Amino acid sequence: MFKEELELVPTKPGSYQMYDKNDIVIYVGKAKNLKRRLSSYFNRTQTGKTAELVKNIAYFKYIVTNTELESFILEINFSFISIIETVLL
Repeated sequence: MFKEELELVPTKPGSYQMYDKNDIVIYVGKAKNLKRRLSSYFNRTQTGKTAELVKNIAYFKYIVTNTELESFILEINFSFISIIETVLL
């Protein structure tokens, strides 16, 4: 699952967004190493809430940052925007 896409992900810090089939953001996260973090969702067996999340991921996007702090700020901003969009839609 997503093998080709994961090969293109850099090993830099950043924020990532998971989308469902309706183009709705279902998860926002940050990572010190985007490739390692994103791969962890798809290259091993998940359980519980994470398994349910992975089952619903249609695609993901990411934004590379220079520092982990920038990743954290992006994560917060995307989470806030997702909440606002959900409330307004």
